[in-house]
Amino acid sequence: MRERLAALGQAMRVPDIRKRILFLFTMLAVYVGCAHVPLPGIDKGQLERLFRGAGGLGEMLDAFAGGSLKRFSVLALGIMPYISASIILQLLTMAIPALEELQKEGEYGRRKINAWTKYLTVGVATLQAFGMIAYLRSGGAFIGDLTLLFYTVLMMVGGTAFLMWIADMITEHGIGQGVSIIIFAGIMTRMPQDVARTLQLWRTGEVTGANIAFLAAIMVGTVYLIVKFQQAQRKIPVQYARRVRGHRVYGGQSSYLPLRVNQAGVMPIIFAISVALFPGQIAQALMSPSTMAKMAGLFHVSEQSVASAMLAIRTFTTPGENHFASFLYFLLVILFTYFYTAVTFNPEQISENLQKNGGAVPGIRPGASTRDYLDRILYRITLAGALFLGMIALMQYYVGDITGVTTFTLVGGTSLLIVVGVALDTMQQIEAQLLMRHYSGFLK
Repeated sequence: MRERLAALGQAMRVPDIRKRILFLFTMLAVYVGCAHVPLPGIDKGQLERLFRGAGGLGEMLDAFAGGSLKRFSVLALGIMPYISASIILQLLTMAIPALEELQKEGEYGRRKINAWTKYLTVGVATLQAFGMIAYLRSGGAFIGDLTLLFYTVLMMVGGTAFLMWIADMITEHGIGQGVSIIIFAGIMTRMPQDVARTLQLWRTGEVTGANIAFLAAIMVGTVYLIVKFQQAQRKIPVQYARRVRGHRVYGGQSSYLPLRVNQAGVMPIIFAISVALFPGQIAQALMSPSTMAKMAGLFHVSEQSVASAMLAIRTFTTPGENHFASFLYFLLVILFTYFYTAVTFNPEQISENLQKNGGAVPGIRPGASTRDYLDRILYRITLAGALFLGMIALMQYYVGDITGVTTFTLVGGTSLLIVVGVALDTMQQIEAQLLMRHYSGFLK
């Protein structure tokens, strides 16, 4: 720990790294400040009652929004509309050849797709904002008129657009991946509140010191396993052929190609929770009395039947509500782990680059055979990483029952995985900056 603190001190003494770290903290301060700017027309008491009625869905959405949803601030939608738009664009890229070709056009293609993602984010955020306001209005939590409704929707969409800008600025001028940092900050801003609630339960005798100690032990063990899996890799040996150019000899050395067990990082869990929560959000928005009355007339059924159907959709698609929803969430994590690994790691391109540079895996023919070999190895190690991510993701729904402490949302599952994963990625980026300047780094 002393060496890592010393390395952080060395990083702060490098002007460029210090500037990036200070910029990151400045953007996080702006984010936290905006998260406390409330929107008008909200009955706070009724909003709290609606959240209690929404169960785990409301708590989970609020966790990713950094508490902005319960406060109903300008950042109430958080960064989730951008994540949903990114998933849609990536699926379309795999399905539409023109988009796939555009993605291969280097920087120009990436910028074009990124711009379309932002436009789509505005559309998704607008739909979610109208749906959320309609639900709050039906429940008596939103008490504004029509003009205030459109103003509130505009501010909510603007808040998401502002978060996209902050994420871009962090990626370009700060340290770490902007979207992941925003989600990390949103989760961590709830930690003081969780600690206070847990201590209050301890003071009143609802939980014991043994319960809290057990919770801490699970937290430490989970962090240890997450770090191990995030850092684990399969080293593929690579031998470079000797080449003579003029009077110089190139190559002839041995190296290795590192394939990480969790190649996709924290993004699969973020994508999976976004998709898993989407049907529940739609069902929750449709449970307003006016909407249910229209649907009952359209399908010639009673309003009670419509309400039961919407409740069933929400229950059977919200992780933690029942075993089916949790199992579906587990499968989504595995699916998105493979999906994001395929997006970020291309065995064919790696094989071509090795062949161009005179590299080959010992015992494997260059070209197609190397591609198939890398693909086969990646499939196997990704399965281990995907199963681990799936089990970690489900922990948050069972740790509370096991320990008896249900107030600490950071322990177990999605939140802890994102926090540890983003922290590791950020440390590795600082490590890379330090290694460029020949300093000792965090991870040695």
